Amino acid sequence: MKRILLFLATNIAVMVVISVIVSLLGVDKFLTAKGLNLPMLLVFSAVVGFSGSFISLLMSKTMAKWSTGANVITQPSNSQEVWLMQTVQRLSMSAGIAMPEVAIYEGEANAFATGASKNNSLVAVSTGLLYSMNQEEVEGVLAHEVAHIANGDMVTLTLIQGVVNTFVVFLSRVVAYGVDVFLNKDNENKSTGGVAYMITSIVCQIAFGMLASIIVMYFSRQREFKADAGAARIMNNKAPMIAALQKLLHLQTGGLPDNMTASGIAENNHSTGFSFMSLFSTHPPLEQRISTLQNS
Repeated sequence: MKRILLFLATNIAVMVVISVIVSLLGVDKFLTAKGLNLPMLLVFSAVVGFSGSFISLLMSKTMAKWSTGANVITQPSNSQEVWLMQTVQRLSMSAGIAMPEVAIYEGEANAFATGASKNNSLVAVSTGLLYSMNQEEVEGVLAHEVAHIANGDMVTLTLIQGVVNTFVVFLSRVVAYGVDVFLNKDNENKSTGGVAYMITSIVCQIAFGMLASIIVMYFSRQREFKADAGAARIMNNKAPMIAALQKLLHLQTGGLPDNMTASGIAENNHSTGFSFMSLFSTHPPLEQRISTLQNS
């Protein structure tokens, strides 16, 4: 619950901060002075909605290394690192992508892929995962992460986040404008874009932002199914991926910062079945992923 609230708060806070800045610069007042020109408002909303998402994408690899303390393997120092490099290189060639950077970080069983493009990416595995799985299972996890890169999942999720952010900003401004006009309908000399407008837009942005997160999380869960299937396709064998997911059922996963949970092979806390909070889960239940892959 705490992780979900932090994730929502981070995304909403980014939009609110950007919105406040542009409001202080007078952009909102300009729009309201023009009678809330809807095409201009939509352009304004897209700038606000996509800016944070694209900045996060461009900085994703750097921030991932910094926040996890991942050690990028430039020159393998032992047989395990040699195997990791060779395996990722082979899987990348099978997937038709450039060789990503390969890293190891200290932490509980997990792995992630990130980067701004298919040719500028990073695959990292935790020491906990390497110690807990055999090579076949680790290869399944690596194939899953390579599949994320090959599928362009980081860019896709960024675009989805940007689109929903755009409509959150757009709708919150429209509602705020309507409330402001209604409250000042008897005051002919009162201009719109005042305190009521500001407060309403922020409240609506928070409310709509939570609803929009459900949409983003749905697409995040769907991409996990696709990456599982992609791993089986890259390896021409679904058994390693199934074995890795079954192993994860019995492991304590985690070790990733809250803002990177969606990038991991599994969530910090395994979700089990449907509930309201599962709508905000970045990953489907492991049992469901196993069943879907087995029946594919």
